[in-house]
Amino acid sequence: MFDELKRIVYAANMDLPKYGLVTFTWGNVSAIDREKGLFVIKPSGVAYDKLTPDDMVVMDMDGKRIEGKYNPSSDTPTHLELYKAFPEIGGIVHTHSPYATAWAEAGRSIPCYGTTHADYFYGDIPCVRCLYDDEIENDYEKNTGLLIAGEFKRANKDPRAVPAVLCKNHGPFTWGKDAKQAVQNAVVIEQVARVAYMAEKINRDLEPAPQVLMDKHYNRKYGVDAYYGQS
Repeated sequence: MFDELKRIVYAANMDLPKYGLVTFTWGNVSAIDREKGLFVIKPSGVAYDKLTPDDMVVMDMDGKRIEGKYNPSSDTPTHLELYKAFPEIGGIVHTHSPYATAWAEAGRSIPCYGTTHADYFYGDIPCVRCLYDDEIENDYEKNTGLLIAGEFKRANKDPRAVPAVLCKNHGPFTWGKDAKQAVQNAVVIEQVARVAYMAEKINRDLEPAPQVLMDKHYNRKYGVDAYYGQS
C-alpha cells in the first residue's frame, strides 16, 4: 500500500552511509505523506546492509505503527513532533556525523562564516539546550522534538530558511521539502561544521560573514528574485 514512499525512504536512508554520515546504525531518515497523515521511517537498530524497502515502518500521526514487521526508529517521536510543528517539511534526517555532532556536544551554534553556509542556511544553525532531567527520564525522544519546535517558535526562525538544528550533547537533525532534500541538508551541515571548525583554528578572532553577503547568497537561491540554477 505504501510501496513508493517506502522505496523513497529506503533510498534516502541508504544515502547516509554512502555520504559517510553514519557509523553502524547511528542515523535515520523519514518522509511524510501529508494527505494520508502517515509517515515512513527506518526501523530501529537494523544494519544498513540488511535493510530492504519492505523493512521501512509506516506510522500514523498518533505514533501508532500501521505497517511493518520491525519496531520503528527510537527517534520516531522526535520526527513526529517536528512533522506536527513544521507543516512545510516532508522529510527528516538524524545522524551523528562527527563534525556536526562535535559542535552539538560543545553546545555551540554554528555561525555563518561564509557563502557555503549561506547557500543553504540563513544565519546560524542553532544549538538547543540539553534536556532537563525530567525531560530525559520521561518521553525523552518526544521532548527532543518539542524542544526543537519550541526554540524555533521562540526565536521566530523559519524552518524552511534554517532546515537544521543541533541538540546539545546529542547531534544534528535536518529536514527539507522531501527526504532527498533532508539528506542533502545533512550532508551540507556536516561540511559546514567541518569548514567552520577549521576556519576557527586558522583564525581565532574570526567574525561571521557580513549580513549583506549572507543575504545575497541565500536569496539568489531561495529569494523572490532567485537566479541560481536552471529555470
